[in-house]
Amino acid sequence: MKPYSCDLRQKVINAYNNQEGYLRQLAIRFSVSLSFVQSLLRRYRSSGTVEPKPHGGGQISKLLG
Repeated sequence: MKPYSCDLRQKVINAYNNQEGYLRQLAIRFSVSLSFVQSLLRRYRSSGTVEPKPHGGGQISKLLG
């Protein structure tokens, strides 16, 4: 599965900073999971970036690659 785009990640962060809803409401609005929103915010607070983490290793799927 490919990571979510940086554009979508930034939209989620901006909506949260503008207090446009609770975490669950933002997850529904952007069609992502609640855990994604929580981990994105945790990563943004700790590192200041919304970039996805690099591929963790292992083989890339031949079906998706």
